[in-house]
Amino acid sequence: MDRNLEGQLGPAICHICARGCLLSQGKTGACGLYELREGHIAELSPDRYLVACPISIETMPMLHYCPGGKFLQISTTGCNFNCPGCISTVIVEEMPRESQALQRLDPQQVVDKALGNDCLGIAFLMNDPLASLPTFLRVAELAHAKGLKVGCSSNAYFSPHSLELLLPYLDFINIGMKGFSDASYRACGGSAGIGPVLANLRTLHAAGVHIEVSCIFRKDKSDELRGLASHLAEISKGIPLQLMRFIPFEGADISQETSIRQAEEFCQELRGALDHVYLFNTPGTQYLHTICPDCGRKLVLRDFYGPMGAKLLGAPDGKSAMEQGCRCGRDLACQGQVAQSPHQEADFEGGYPFTRALEMVEAMLIAMGVDQKKQIVRAWEHLLNDYGLARLHRGVQHPLSYIETLLHFGRFIGVDSRAEELAGYLQGKLQQVHKALKGEYQRPRVFYAMGKPLFFINGGRLENQLVEWAGGISANKELAPGGRPGHGLSAAQLNQLNPEAIFISAFISNTVEDFYADCLRLGVRARAVEEKRIYAHPAPGWDFGSPRWVLGLVYMASKLHPQRCDFDVMAEADAFYQRFYGMEFKPQEVNRSFAKPSGRWRWAKQGLSPQPPAVS
Repeated sequence: MDRNLEGQLGPAICHICARGCLLSQGKTGACGLYELREGHIAELSPDRYLVACPISIETMPMLHYCPGGKFLQISTTGCNFNCPGCISTVIVEEMPRESQALQRLDPQQVVDKALGNDCLGIAFLMNDPLASLPTFLRVAELAHAKGLKVGCSSNAYFSPHSLELLLPYLDFINIGMKGFSDASYRACGGSAGIGPVLANLRTLHAAGVHIEVSCIFRKDKSDELRGLASHLAEISKGIPLQLMRFIPFEGADISQETSIRQAEEFCQELRGALDHVYLFNTPGTQYLHTICPDCGRKLVLRDFYGPMGAKLLGAPDGKSAMEQGCRCGRDLACQGQVAQSPHQEADFEGGYPFTRALEMVEAMLIAMGVDQKKQIVRAWEHLLNDYGLARLHRGVQHPLSYIETLLHFGRFIGVDSRAEELAGYLQGKLQQVHKALKGEYQRPRVFYAMGKPLFFINGGRLENQLVEWAGGISANKELAPGGRPGHGLSAAQLNQLNPEAIFISAFISNTVEDFYADCLRLGVRARAVEEKRIYAHPAPGWDFGSPRWVLGLVYMASKLHPQRCDFDVMAEADAFYQRFYGMEFKPQEVNRSFAKPSGRWRWAKQGLSPQPPAVS
């Protein structure tokens, strides 16, 4: 890997990525993942994985390579970049590389795991392979020798040296672009600007590696994305471009989040430059389907499958459309066979839903006043080594089991009194709403949507339990579950359900005005639409993933039964924030993070973390 440094004992340039950090003996560069030791660049934590599990390749996401195929996801920790509002913050910044949550697997064990699970190949994703490049190279070389495909999601900030080493083993790559300017890359730590990525893009394409490009779509990135689409078209109009509608996490500015309507219109615009432009983070959108750019035939159907993910549904004309092209003769730039049936990941496994699981535990503890990363990491280690993702998934789906779950993690960390105070508050609000709804009253039928009207949240999820605690009847429970966190339905099905009220998810949300316009366009004529009883929560985090679901409960109860549940919802929110976060509730500062209650919240060691008042 570092043959050009042999025998060199003074400072040397790191050739892992194009940042080219100058390393002194025994010191690391900007990423903190490599150290110069006696003239050699050494990976500090080789062969250690946070995730190693089978996924369907659309979870990566990859749309035109072995559609529906099962691959072994591998993820480590750390990153060579530091992007504002990163969706992977919990694993690239907050999970230490020495954590007991990481499992040690040598290359043979990784390859055996892929073969034992009948995977087509191995894919490195969620954090960047540049964080563990020597480890990934050893796995890739052995995997190829065993006939497995190898790919990754990467910012592609490879140095010429590292790309030369990886190229013989790389079959496919999702290049996560940070924009289309030097400024966008420097904001993430890319000191050399965008140039290395553009050069690597052409090198990868010339070498025959299957390329798909993804880029976050923020309000301030429209012009850069137009430039990116034009640049890709110069190389090949067949390169799929994945627009990731911006979901603001961590300290990211929520004002830069585009609406679903804006994102779909922009996606359609870029389809004028490229053959295949897709839209992610938008449940219910039609812009995940593959459309023939010549005749407009809908060829491959997909559904939203969690943040940054998709799920293959099939093809109206059979799987041959993706493999052989459209009937009109148009090639779809797809490689590999279509799977007979896509792999179904387990609860919280595969792709970014795993990071949301970590965030949920973090959310519970932050609301208990925990503001030290080391305590959060202890809870994560307990979750991944003992408690289990499946148990957590079950626990967060009902208000009462959620309370038991937060008590468990609070006691484990040793903040028993804080945990009991938070649990008591949640239980008190449940009892207050229950008491207000005693006696006879009409329970309206309620439909819970995520994003657009024709994507419903599975009936077993917390959102629908809150509907029933708030005095409604969950219409979602009459629909067959599936997908993650739900799946699409037809306008006819929604009309047959005929809900009297509709709530829009607080996580991936929509404006009431755009949602209503979509209902009219799609032919949804349910009573809730006719009476305009469509509601969006006042802030993110109010119905899933965070103890703030208690605010969603009082909000829904006040909308469904205003005469019985006359809550001042904003006052309730401010009281909750003051008591459990030690800060004012300001909706404009609350982004989509489950864990962090505000973009202003900071860890204690930075000296900025607000402290909740002591328990009386």
